[in-house]
Parts: sequence; structure tokens; C-alpha cells
Amino acid sequence: MVTVLQKTIKDSIEFTGVGLHNGTKVNLTLKPAKDNYGIKFKRTDIDEAKNLVEASYKNVSEPILCTKIKNSHGVSVSTIEHLMAVFYGEGIDNVLVEIDASEVPIMDGSSFDFVTAIRSFGTQNQKSFKKFIKVLKKVEIKDGPRFISIEPLANDLIIDFEIIYKNPLIRTRRKEFKLSNGDLTSIYNSKTFCLYEDIDQIKSQGLAQGGSLENAIVVKEDKILNEDGLRYRDEFVNHKILDCLGDLMLSGHRIFGHIKTSQGGHHLTNALLNKFLLDKSNWEFESFEGKGKKDKDNSYLKPIAVSA
Repeated sequence: MVTVLQKTIKDSIEFTGVGLHNGTKVNLTLKPAKDNYGIKFKRTDIDEAKNLVEASYKNVSEPILCTKIKNSHGVSVSTIEHLMAVFYGEGIDNVLVEIDASEVPIMDGSSFDFVTAIRSFGTQNQKSFKKFIKVLKKVEIKDGPRFISIEPLANDLIIDFEIIYKNPLIRTRRKEFKLSNGDLTSIYNSKTFCLYEDIDQIKSQGLAQGGSLENAIVVKEDKILNEDGLRYRDEFVNHKILDCLGDLMLSGHRIFGHIKTSQGGHHLTNALLNKFLLDKSNWEFESFEGKGKKDKDNSYLKPIAVSA
């Protein structure tokens, strides 16, 4: 559950896997970080003077089929969204992510391995209070039939996500996710997916080189090619919400607002963050008194406005 105090992990946590898009074996280590450090990625295979990349919407580059961040030296880390979603949902503010390749391991295609390990090792509250981004007015991005918007909502985050596919199995699906409901299991555990007919084109672009039925759901016409099928009836839209949650964490803070999107994705979410956050008349910081206490419906207590 999210508290009003900043939080980090209790100990270092190690992962090994392959990159979904580059197919490269990668070792990743999460390390505790001090108050107000934020989330930063450190490329241990790169010269130390250039290897730190801040997880910020301002550093997003080429958000196609994944979220990629790049620093001023051109050093990048991609497919960060599933890990970032866990940081958002578990209330983790400060972590150093050490990684020896250019892509976060895809694991099983969901956030399951990340959240299971983090919960096993545990988290710890820090001394500083969190600051939350409070939406003051509606902001919207449109791209033909696709759109995403954010509007005011008191002390909570809602993501209302609609997907529209011509595929007869996926079709049109819509789900409203409310963070204060507390149970993120079906969001964390929902795997990435693709259409069978798109695989050759994706691979021709140098992407999905590490993709397999072990780490992605593949849909061919009205069939799931994975032997174990779907984990959830609404797994497709669940995974889109997971991606959106991870991308929102690039704001650097948790958001009190109502997100609505149809046919959204990494590019639209990043475009919204840029339009919304770069105009400070759209939002303000909010902090909370008390020692991290929460009321019965999981909303936050005693908001006070603070300066940016």
C-alpha cells in the first residue's frame, strides 16, 4: 500500500533474463537509494562518466513498442515500463537500477517476477514525505481516433483504458482501474501480447529478437498460441494499464488524476506527460501531514499544497 512517506527497498535484488527486443542476456540489480534520489538506471557496461540515466518523461526516446530513456550522452535503457509500474504500485520512490545491457529483461512478459521479489525482500519507509502531482485542469492529446486525457480527481488515480482491435478474439475492451482499490495482482501479472501476423514485420525492424511464447501472448485469428492460454479474461487491457502505470511513473511522482484513453500506448502517454507537466498552470504539488496513516478507503489524509 502507498504511504505518504518516501520509500525504498530494504536490500539489493538481482535479476537475470533476456531483452524482449534485443534478445541479449542481461543482469539487473535493484539497490536501495537515499531520500529524494528518485529512480535512476546505471549502465554498468558503459563508462562511469556517462552511464547514469534518470527515469524521467523528459528523457523518453523512441517510445515504440516499449519505453526507452536516453541521457545527454546517448546512453539508453529500454523496456523499463513493467519495472516502473511496480515502483508506482508498490509506492517505491528511490532506487538505483544497475544494468549491464541496454534493455531491462522481459522476464515472463509481465511484472510478476519483479513484484514477487520486491515483496519478498521488503521495502522501508524513509524520513522525507512524498509529493503528489495534483491535476488542476483537463489536458488532452488527440491523434486521429486515438486519444488520452487527464483531469482532476481528489486523492486517487484512475486509468480508464480502451483497446480496439480488428482481431476477433481481442476486439474492443475497456476497463477502469482505480489505484486505491489496492489489489494490483491482475495488472502486475498480465503479459505483453502481439498478433501472429505482425511478428515478421516487428522482427524486420530489429525488434522482438528475444520474444517467445515464454514471455508474450501470441494471438492468431481467434486462438491463443500459448499452451497455458490467458491468465485473465481481460488480460489484454490489463497489460495496457500496466504499461500506462509504468509510463506515468516517469513523472517522478504519483499523480492524483483521472486518465482516460482509447487506443493509447507509450507514445501517447509520454506526449500527455510533456504537455501536462511542462505547463505549470495544469498542476501543483500536494503533500500530506501525519506519519503515513491512511483512512479506511485508502485515500490520503490532510492534503496541503507545497511549492514545486
